[in-house]
Amino acid sequence: MAEAQQEKRAARRFALRIPVSVARTGSNNGGEPAQLRDVSARGISLYLDSPIEQGSPLGFTLTLPPEITLTESIRVHCKGRVVRVDGETPEGKMAVAAVIEEYEFLPES
Repeated sequence: MAEAQQEKRAARRFALRIPVSVARTGSNNGGEPAQLRDVSARGISLYLDSPIEQGSPLGFTLTLPPEITLTESIRVHCKGRVVRVDGETPEGKMAVAAVIEEYEFLPES
């Protein structure tokens, strides 16, 4: 009988299918649209339209919904780096995982 795989994640993940804007340099400047797969306090998983290298810095801005914040929607800008690229999905998108190294809550726009 196979042993159950041990959970290695240290933070709870939230499965969210929301749009996110990704800047490949890790800067706060605009960026390309992407689709979020899930997010935790330490990392993010998303789908990009074009390839990216493991270790690449990136920045992204997303709006956390009330279901996660338990209050109101909150916009957050994060900086991090790519830790895994899983390859193309059947839709032609790249599945990417990144660690969050910095984050900043943004004022309401």
